[in-house]
Amino acid sequence: AHPSALRGAAMPKAARPSRHAAPHAASSRAPPPAASAGAGPDRVVRTLVSANTGLGQHFLKNPAIVGSIVERSNLRPTDVVLEIGPGTGNMTVRLLEAAKKVVAVELDPRMVREVLKRVEGTEHERHLQLIQGDVLKTPLPFFDVCVANIPYNISSPLVFKLLAHRPFFRCAVILLQEEFALRLSASPGDELYCRLSVNTQLLARVEQLMKVGRNNFRPPPKVESRVVRIVLRNPPPPVDFTEWDGLVRLLFNRKHKTCRAILTAKPVLRLLEDNYRTFMAMQAGGGEGNVGEDGATAMAGDTPDMKGLVERVLAEQEATEKRAARMDQDDFLALLAAFNANGVHFT
Repeated sequence: AHPSALRGAAMPKAARPSRHAAPHAASSRAPPPAASAGAGPDRVVRTLVSANTGLGQHFLKNPAIVGSIVERSNLRPTDVVLEIGPGTGNMTVRLLEAAKKVVAVELDPRMVREVLKRVEGTEHERHLQLIQGDVLKTPLPFFDVCVANIPYNISSPLVFKLLAHRPFFRCAVILLQEEFALRLSASPGDELYCRLSVNTQLLARVEQLMKVGRNNFRPPPKVESRVVRIVLRNPPPPVDFTEWDGLVRLLFNRKHKTCRAILTAKPVLRLLEDNYRTFMAMQAGGGEGNVGEDGATAMAGDTPDMKGLVERVLAEQEATEKRAARMDQDDFLALLAAFNANGVHFT
């Protein structure tokens, strides 16, 4: 799965979060902060910077949770850490103590000033690089480990930006809305198993690290949170992610319906016929045929009985009565490969 293919594909939508349910890294137009009091590395600094909950700001205030997240990131003294959403800098200081360098991306100018004040005049000052900007629009630098505490409404696009990032990094440790986090690692048959689960697990391994209660934030959000570790599959699976996502998106539109019911619906058949003609025209060039798996030659202008073709492929894969809600990675991979071999494409 090439990064360019990932960026071009439609990504799964996260479960719609509460507008008050995200952690701290978000834009704000609030006035500059008042002065804050200093603190040692093992205490969270008391700050007069107010959170803008309308923009998703909820500061992680519990130093034990901060320390646990840093510990579970398994940092090395030679690591470059990408921190997304440093907020007031409670996590940033702990990361600087454990790593060679921290590159922090923060959209809110108030938070940028707050973090800079935290390290000003300390040994960590020259090991911190702060980038003010939208992380979804900012080119990411080289890093070994990503640690993120983000607004929940950017969870899905950020996760897939990280999955598409090259060169490969060691892992990402991210604080997420609990339901979204559980969807990332959900298994076939689970209530939360969805397109997001399948797409993420194709490209990475996801480990649930710990639950974080709402009272660990200031102000408390209305949902619980979880910390997950994401490790990219290296090398990535040899599949066109855009094609893969096209099939998965169709099947998860109604995940409890059978593959046959979904893929033989008239609108889907029209889509597949259009894709078939486009693909065959590209393959045939000046009108030369393309030989499919069954030995039949399909000319650029010809379209087969798409319903019959779909039903035949499903029967051969024993997938006619299968439902996306209970299909695993191997099921989807085998089905996609069989369809592609017969000239059926999903983009």
